[in-house]
Amino acid sequence: MPAAPEAVALKLAHLPELPGVYLWKDAAGGILYIGKAKRLRPRVRSYFASEHPDNPKTRRLVERIADLETIVVPDEAHALVLEQNLIKEHRPKYNVMLRDDKTYPYIKVTVQEAYPRVFVTRQLRSDGGRYFGPYTDVAAMRRALDVVKRIFTVRSCKYDMPREMPERACLDYHIGRCKAPCVGLQSQSDYRAMIDEVVAFLDGRTDEVLRRVQQRMVEASEALDFERAAELRDAMVRLQRLEEPTVVLEVEGGDRDVVGYARDGDDAAVTLLRIRQGKLVAREHRFLEGVEEAPDGDVLAAYLVGSYLKAPARARELLIPFDFEDRELFEQAAEGSAKVLAPQRGPKRELIDLAEQNARHLLEEFKLAEQETDERAADPVYDLGQELGLQKLPRALVCFDNSTAQGKDSVGSIVWFENGRPRRSEYRTMKVKTVDEAQGPDDFQSMREVVGRYFRRRLEERKPLPDLVVIDGGKGQLSAADEALQALGLAALPLVSLAKREEEVFVRGRSQPLRLSRRSPALRLLQQARDEAHRTAVGYNRKRRTMRTITSELLRIPGIGPKKRSALLVAFGSLQGVREATLAQVAAVDGFSETSARRVLEALGVLAPAAAEPGADGPPAGAGPSPESGAPQAGPADEVSPDPADRPSRVS
Repeated sequence: MPAAPEAVALKLAHLPELPGVYLWKDAAGGILYIGKAKRLRPRVRSYFASEHPDNPKTRRLVERIADLETIVVPDEAHALVLEQNLIKEHRPKYNVMLRDDKTYPYIKVTVQEAYPRVFVTRQLRSDGGRYFGPYTDVAAMRRALDVVKRIFTVRSCKYDMPREMPERACLDYHIGRCKAPCVGLQSQSDYRAMIDEVVAFLDGRTDEVLRRVQQRMVEASEALDFERAAELRDAMVRLQRLEEPTVVLEVEGGDRDVVGYARDGDDAAVTLLRIRQGKLVAREHRFLEGVEEAPDGDVLAAYLVGSYLKAPARARELLIPFDFEDRELFEQAAEGSAKVLAPQRGPKRELIDLAEQNARHLLEEFKLAEQETDERAADPVYDLGQELGLQKLPRALVCFDNSTAQGKDSVGSIVWFENGRPRRSEYRTMKVKTVDEAQGPDDFQSMREVVGRYFRRRLEERKPLPDLVVIDGGKGQLSAADEALQALGLAALPLVSLAKREEEVFVRGRSQPLRLSRRSPALRLLQQARDEAHRTAVGYNRKRRTMRTITSELLRIPGIGPKKRSALLVAFGSLQGVREATLAQVAAVDGFSETSARRVLEALGVLAPAAAEPGADGPPAGAGPSPESGAPQAGPADEVSPDPADRPSRVS
């Protein structure tokens, strides 16, 4: 176990059994990590209770710790909020942090003022104003502001009205951009009614704004104020044109916020869909950094507490993709303003799936921009990573299978999938060498050998390793592959197997198999890789059997050694190819003459044996078997002419 530094050891003995926040510091006094605890004493002491073999990030943190600071708070919910505030302020190296969280703009409506203003800001303050955003798409924010300026006559001046009032109206009044409440040409009640419509519009309640504008248009018409009625009519037309045919989601009515999550190693993206009155009105996103080896629940909690909890326009219902440990604390910190749900099926789950698709899309764009990948990963890759609980996306997947024929010609195949698609340039096949064919097949030993040889070569050549290893088989094959990986120091490499009969997924370290839905994209990807590995293994096994058959046939021909057999296979590809070759074609093969070519074709029964000389007691040397042997004999059409060069040598 790691020893605590002297300064830390003195403090460990006196830590309280109370909720709080702890700050690990390095020798220079810099903050390395900020964490929260329900009970400070056991949580802080746990850092020095083991070597942290499964978490290299924590191990590196402990190696750099030189000092400790703690802050006690009333309860764990306060600790959760304080932790995120301190992380945002100090940005420690080993914490999960929101990426660029200080750069996104908001639209602020100063509803706390007598004559509110509407403008852009990047600072959130508890001053009573309404904030809309943050807008990760600045173009969308500018479109919203443009609509406000064209439809609503919001003042652009910075006077503290009514304490500060100008002597005359500004240019905005003369060009119709403002109704000059500053000089009493618009009443405060009329101005506030307009601001209510601005807030409703920015909040996505366009239908409500349309009804208000229509009502005011009718009232102006009845009062014979036709000029005002025409202005309101034009405003209605502009609002109706803004009603874009975006996704309309009918989910039991009401407003809700939906969170989508995607992760790939040290990068993660969170998407928030804002749904108001069944209509998708906004999409926001965050990239998170420093998430290496952090559980998904901690990453999601970091976003919810560090960003979502501070959003001013939250819905009463929040849908999240999965539960997390600090959910109750988050609800306490939200003071009952958000009902948190993690649906597993039904329409609400479909909303989360939509949000996750957006998160995946954004993460892929981010990684493509960072040039960390050459192509976009398919959705099944994300589903597979989520189903298996992988922290790193299985972009590179390798699958192993074995094939044998009655215990002979045992071979192994390796297929490589990149971003959910086969990459045939990385396919490999190999002969199994350690299995004694005389004792019958040994699938476990074959798998152990193939996996070990493949990864040993991979390490020696310093080639990149896959993100996931898949084995065609059950627990036995999985254990054999695991032994091979452990022998090479690759025990941390994710490893699963797929059994054919029930399509069960066995995962290293889990006693019970996973049963994925038959319609699951993750299962279909595993099946595709398994079937491709099986096809490759069977094909190579068949090729080995064919070569063995050819070799055994050619071994019977006297005077044809290994080099000549190999030359024949290279030239004609198969035994049938040799049979179909002409005498001249065989003679043209390197190492052959016309005599040796004739010997081969006669041995294969293609050419009839040469006629014996008159008075000879038997067939000439190298002739085929006698008629009594039962071998096929040449008929009249197969007779050999005195000069073989005068006719083709291939018999039809």
